[in-house]
Amino acid sequence: MTKKILALLLAAVMVFAFAACAGNTNTDTNSQNSQSGTAAPSATPTPMAPADNTPADQQPAENTQTYTIGICQLVQHPALDAATQGFKDALTEKLGDRVSFDEQNASGDGANCAIICNGFAASKVDLIMANATAALQAAATATATIPVLGTSVTDYATALEIDNWTGTVGGNISGTSDLAPLDQQAVMLNELFPEAKTVGILFCSGEPNSLYQANTITPYLESYGYTVRTYTFADSNDVSTVTAMACDESDVIYIPTDNTAASCTEAINNVALNAKTPIIAGEEGICSGCGVATLSISYYDIGYTTGEMAYEILVNGADISTMPVSFAPNVTKKYNEANCAALGVTIPEDYVAIG
Repeated sequence: MTKKILALLLAAVMVFAFAACAGNTNTDTNSQNSQSGTAAPSATPTPMAPADNTPADQQPAENTQTYTIGICQLVQHPALDAATQGFKDALTEKLGDRVSFDEQNASGDGANCAIICNGFAASKVDLIMANATAALQAAATATATIPVLGTSVTDYATALEIDNWTGTVGGNISGTSDLAPLDQQAVMLNELFPEAKTVGILFCSGEPNSLYQANTITPYLESYGYTVRTYTFADSNDVSTVTAMACDESDVIYIPTDNTAASCTEAINNVALNAKTPIIAGEEGICSGCGVATLSISYYDIGYTTGEMAYEILVNGADISTMPVSFAPNVTKKYNEANCAALGVTIPEDYVAIG
């Protein structure tokens, strides 16, 4: 009996000693955790997220890459200025200070476009935005590897001499077009001047996209019974002389989206108003300077779309070779209130005054 009691007492002593050791171990662990800044384990287990076994050098990181974009603009006038601004706004909204622009103006000289774009290629900018046909042609010649996005280009097939046009340039080039529906512009001219007999098309002989528009709209105008003649000037030096000839021989003048004409609207307007000859313009900028009405796209909008395309290429890795050329989704009938009043032209109610 005594032996059994002693055995039970010994067992109790051993259990008590074991519990005390365990308590001291927890106390020591908590103390160490407190000293090292590590929280002690919670009494209630917390579910753990699945372990991420991706190596540290493959973990996704916040995109902090910066981009330098070269902008070559053929000449300064409201339409091209608006396209450039739209392009910059789109990218700045998306990238903030991670994008910078090397913006250069060629002053209407195709040779300057070549110098500018060759400089962009040499400095290895991330992307070139070519504003107008001559700028696009220069960029296409300067590089076959740096992405090139055009804007304010009427017809890419004409600009780049592409046969069997499918809507996609391929290679390192895409962009947006400023082509308004020429058949509807012919409808507008006939709507406003149904009694006219002759229409003169006035543009710069050095701009292939202007020739394309002249050739395209001519049969539409002829379908209304108009006699159509073309009048071309080589540069700004003979704009007034050629405009005077066109006004003398035409009841109405049509000016396509021509950059030289857009830069010389004051000279054209002085001649046309004096001759009492109304002008239908291919875009709003020319119309505000010398026209009476236009069926115009928004150059800011096509520039903005070009900026969105640039973002997809630079940040999301879009393949520029498969990106089709984009067109303005909307056109608007607009009129020049001052010129309409001076020439006695009555404008229908569905036209919007140019502000």
